[in-house]
Amino acid sequence: MKITQVVVIGLGRFGTTVATTLYQMGHDVLAIDVDPIKVQELAGQVTYAVAADATDEDALRELGIEKFEYAVVAIGSNTEASIMVSVLLKSLEINTVVARSVSELQGETLRRINVDKVVYPESDMGTQLAHDLFLPGIEQYMELTSTYGISKIKVPPRLINQSLKNSGFGNLRDRYGVTLIAIQRGEDIIINPDENQNLNSNDTLIIAGPDEKISDVVRPTSINTDQ
Repeated sequence: MKITQVVVIGLGRFGTTVATTLYQMGHDVLAIDVDPIKVQELAGQVTYAVAADATDEDALRELGIEKFEYAVVAIGSNTEASIMVSVLLKSLEINTVVARSVSELQGETLRRINVDKVVYPESDMGTQLAHDLFLPGIEQYMELTSTYGISKIKVPPRLINQSLKNSGFGNLRDRYGVTLIAIQRGEDIIINPDENQNLNSNDTLIIAGPDEKISDVVRPTSINTDQ
């Protein structure tokens, strides 16, 4: 998996979970919060942790934020700060800006300033967001342990009507070290499908395995990702 530079701004429970999960996934993570105590608590759990006012453009530039590919604005109830930081990040031309929202009104405002993704997190969604950011072929991820999970993957259009065997999905364990548990087809679940089973346009594959192996399966050069 390619190592990516990510900045996470706001180190409440949600932001801390996003930052530490991304770091555990092997990415370079800069974590920022205005509260030095929160920053100190995160020391050693991310690449860099810095106490700074992210609403200050000069402070962001001093940290080299414009060089980062992804930014997660995880600020909680301070709506004004969340929007201001998001505007600054977009003006610095960060490739992808994801922002947390605590209300529909805030979310609509964030979308109007062209934030790339708005999330409405519950208490434990930080882990899922971290995986969603860097496993784009995955529809849904469920963490079982800190390094192992179950994922749902939509069948790429180019593999529709092919058998599991011919598509390359039939030997995931040998090729990638993950297990194809089932195919979800509408309301039906096909458990332990035969390799001669054909793939339909509405199929979703349910696979389990280590996170780094799942990322191998869905990377752009893999059989599982539409090119």
